[in-house]
Amino acid sequence: MTGSILITGTAGFLGRYIARHFSELGWSVVGIDSSASENAPLTNLSAYYTLRLPDSTLNEILQKHQPDICIHCAGRAAVNLSMSEPTPDFYANTVVNYEVLNALRLSAPRCRFIYLSSAAVYGNPGVLPIAEAQAPAPVSPYGFHKLQSEMLCREFTQVYSLPTASVRIFSAYGPGLRRQVLWDTCQKVIVQKTVTLQGTGNESRDFVHALDIARALRIIACDAPMQGEVYNIATGQEVTIRELATLVLRVLDSDCTLQFDGVVPSGTPLNWQADVSKLEALGFTPSVLLERGVKTYANWCLAELVGV
Repeated sequence: MTGSILITGTAGFLGRYIARHFSELGWSVVGIDSSASENAPLTNLSAYYTLRLPDSTLNEILQKHQPDICIHCAGRAAVNLSMSEPTPDFYANTVVNYEVLNALRLSAPRCRFIYLSSAAVYGNPGVLPIAEAQAPAPVSPYGFHKLQSEMLCREFTQVYSLPTASVRIFSAYGPGLRRQVLWDTCQKVIVQKTVTLQGTGNESRDFVHALDIARALRIIACDAPMQGEVYNIATGQEVTIRELATLVLRVLDSDCTLQFDGVVPSGTPLNWQADVSKLEALGFTPSVLLERGVKTYANWCLAELVGV
């Protein structure tokens, strides 16, 4: 299946991977982002619009292109900022998602809509691995706003018959990501030559490469029932932060001493591991093993930070 797809947040970390993946498969990709065109992945796009959502221009874009699929990547993705600045997080995530859904209702009601949610909706789960049926229990404004946005998707499906699905992405990584624990670890190893990370090291995450996220989204876009349901996007593998950092030290051939400050920031969940059986039932299998993905990422960091 190929057709036309609209991607919001196209110039962002995941937006770039998603645009490239669909373009390589023969889709016509329309991009929207607040970044200037020189910062967008234009080689993978058939059209690009610079605008900051919400913007009424979106209705004109939808009427012109009539996309088969819309993947909504735009928004804020910083738990710590949501703790100190909940208002802009609410507007950038929940309010913008409502505006995009409403624009689709009015201008492209048959478009299949995928909302990029987060595992943050789960908070600190009582049981691992976490299945989609587990009751959400966010511990940050970011997690609450993502959950509210999922509810908006269900609203527009149930009330207006707009085909929607939400994806709860676990710990995304890959070249191009300049934040979060993997970037922090690589930056400290390469530049500072000392590695002190937050927490105890026993905190865990389920790391999933951006290439696999793009692949999973294509499968959901084409094969999911789109009845307002949710899907975990992850690998199903629990990895402690200590294990991750040790892997970084190994692939960078570093003799740095690894230390942890024992402080877990407010709003940060402790342990994550996804149940991915629902996504597997659609035909998805992760393709990027963590060791290979971390090695590629660490080499990209070397090139970014020291030029070799």
